[in-house]
Amino acid sequence: MRSVKVRPSVLKGTVSVPPSKSAAHRAVICAALSFGKSVIEPIEESNDIKATIDCMKKLGADITLSGKKLTVDGTNIFKCGKTELDCGESGSTLRFLIPVAAVGGINTEFIGHGKLPQRPIGVYTDCLPENGVECKTTGGLPFEINGKLKSGIYKVPGDISSQFITGLLLALPLADGDSDIILTSGLQSAGYIDMTVDVMKSFGVIVERNEKGWHIKGGQKYKPCDYTVEGDWSQAAFFMTAAAIGQEIIIDNLSLSSYQGDKACVDIYRNFGAKVEEKNGNIIISPDKLKAQEINAENIPDMVPALAVAAAFAEGTTVIKGAARLRIKECDRLMAMSDGLKRLGADIKETDDGLIITGVQKLKGTNVEGYNDHRIVMSLAMAAVRCDGDIIISDMESINKSYPSFFEDYRKLGGIADVIMG
Repeated sequence: MRSVKVRPSVLKGTVSVPPSKSAAHRAVICAALSFGKSVIEPIEESNDIKATIDCMKKLGADITLSGKKLTVDGTNIFKCGKTELDCGESGSTLRFLIPVAAVGGINTEFIGHGKLPQRPIGVYTDCLPENGVECKTTGGLPFEINGKLKSGIYKVPGDISSQFITGLLLALPLADGDSDIILTSGLQSAGYIDMTVDVMKSFGVIVERNEKGWHIKGGQKYKPCDYTVEGDWSQAAFFMTAAAIGQEIIIDNLSLSSYQGDKACVDIYRNFGAKVEEKNGNIIISPDKLKAQEINAENIPDMVPALAVAAAFAEGTTVIKGAARLRIKECDRLMAMSDGLKRLGADIKETDDGLIITGVQKLKGTNVEGYNDHRIVMSLAMAAVRCDGDIIISDMESINKSYPSFFEDYRKLGGIADVIMG
């Protein structure tokens, strides 16, 4: 895999971030479950979104992409026999589609690549067999399901991954009877569940939140619609970091009314001392003297790599906690960010569930590992804004997982990034 050499440079100007990967996953699935034709745009064909599209095609949907316009016809959904679904490295694809394939009665084998086969799947082996679905696994992928998902009571922890809850919410309205999802622990990443419910509503399906979890009426039908995918706050965080430690950047396709949980980063950057404002539909981020803070990342774990770079330049000691889940992502992200920033000269150390970072004025250039993780590569690239030498980051192509055009946008803002052989 190739590396990228990122040279010290200031990023400044206006950028459009990719459409929300989280919303796109959900919209593609809801459209594919609808009887009729939907149009979803804009779509960026990252590897994760391509995995969801390809899986829904194998389940019977007719899907075509023209530019950034995705046309989805779900008329023939579930009119297929036993199938194999390759989820690539996408945890969302895997965890969303296990209940979806099950409610269609499709005997399915799920496979994946990278770290995905080792990521937790036990929530489903606990609750699906009690509701009509046999699960076969040796502890990860491949994961095989047989049978048809029934309505019923689903007891699910809320502190492992909200993706399991989203998968059940997407599927259970298609079951014959009513169902209830009951939380057995506190809910983390609640914003992602709110997004799921909102996207489902756009496609005509309603679920009800209650004190214990959610009540889902059975026998509902998804209805086709034209769906516009908003900009992705999780991708915006990289450029927000660059602005906080450098010069003003305008992001022109974000919404402060978004259900995306990662929108919470606005308050975090403000607490660092950066100026964040909305004007004429644009989000404007300007630098100022940054100060340390304590960050609870339970509901925004994906933000931690980008926030760690900002913290590396904040006066005082920033404590990031509640991020233990980052150890089982595409890589151990706490270890990866600690390793990368330490090589660059940052004062950083790991804890069991986070990072402790004492700010410095500048970092130094050197070689760092991307750990084949898109968020690690993109975060470390932003450190070049306040570096006194070149940073060479391995595994550059991992950005294709979520943001294939990242370095194109980086260069448009004035960044200097050259692809080199690894």
